[in-house]
Amino acid sequence: MRIIVLGGLAHSLLNFRGPLLKTLVERGHEVIACAPDAPPKLRAALADFGVRYRHITLARAGRNPWADLRTYLALRCLFREVRPDLVLAYTVKPVIYSGLVGRSVPDVRIFAMIEGLGYAFGALGWRQWTIGYMVRRLYRIALKSSSGVFFLNPDDRELFLNLGMLPNGVETTLLNGIGVDLDWYQPCDLPNEPVFLLIARLLADKGLREFHRAARRLKGRYPRARFLLAGDLDPNPMSISAAELASWQADGTLEYLGQLDDVRPAFAAARVYVLPSYREGTPRTVLEAMAMGRPIVTTDAPGCRETVVDGVNGFLVPVRDDMALERAMERFILEPELAGRMGAESLQLAREKYDVHKVNEVILSAMGLD
Repeated sequence: MRIIVLGGLAHSLLNFRGPLLKTLVERGHEVIACAPDAPPKLRAALADFGVRYRHITLARAGRNPWADLRTYLALRCLFREVRPDLVLAYTVKPVIYSGLVGRSVPDVRIFAMIEGLGYAFGALGWRQWTIGYMVRRLYRIALKSSSGVFFLNPDDRELFLNLGMLPNGVETTLLNGIGVDLDWYQPCDLPNEPVFLLIARLLADKGLREFHRAARRLKGRYPRARFLLAGDLDPNPMSISAAELASWQADGTLEYLGQLDDVRPAFAAARVYVLPSYREGTPRTVLEAMAMGRPIVTTDAPGCRETVVDGVNGFLVPVRDDMALERAMERFILEPELAGRMGAESLQLAREKYDVHKVNEVILSAMGLD
């Protein structure tokens, strides 16, 4: 079959979809990977897999209707040129615009992967509500052409059903996240010192401000504790500002690592992984931390709560509650033995539930490619 895999970020093609792309090629399919602005190194890595790369014009976080129209037209040209048998699209705009284009392209099966809800489903003002209303309407139209829809957690699937965004009769499949490559992310020894790590796009709804407030208080009581933050500023309206990030560094609380090409050294340096997000699909960084044998502190929120058995491989805390976050992190300072025991439980859970090859087999089976 000729298959297009379409995403909103070029690096995700390799970092998140690499094992799936490789498996598709190994099974004899012709695979075209599409995303905006892939650098030469990434294109070369895809070519090594036997995957062709095609650039698409896409402003992932933009709200310019003319830019989105260009995306729609570019995808329509691509689909008509390539004539794919199957399309797998993930993230909001690729899902919506591939679905809209697919209505006018015969004999193509389109599968959508809902990796999270994002900015449009928040409720912080009239502008965000308006964008969310438009996105929901577009989802309703686009998913009518879908042969199947993948969800990473049951809460998102339930929300789509309740809001009427899933057409009658469409097949839905619940995945254990997008999986983690256990050969790439391998367990390593925990450091002796209390080092806490958060890796995320620098968005407020990742819980960054709660992390900073909790860390600042803990740093005051336990000066040897360290708090690491990695990730990049983002065009998303929920992004924190460069000035705010600089102030967190200036007060001596957070050590900012920047955007990392390889996150494994950061996980190796950390004793505990923290993600106080407001909502996720299933957070990939949590799965990576689990695969490397790290205990987890995250929120009792959709997508996050599925990764932690509270009190077994980490702790769940309420969303937006920096005091509860502080208490959970403090447990690992006062009870150092917790990290080793809970980290071992994380690794076991990653092996049983989140192995990327197990997840990919579910995806392939749902698309009729097993």
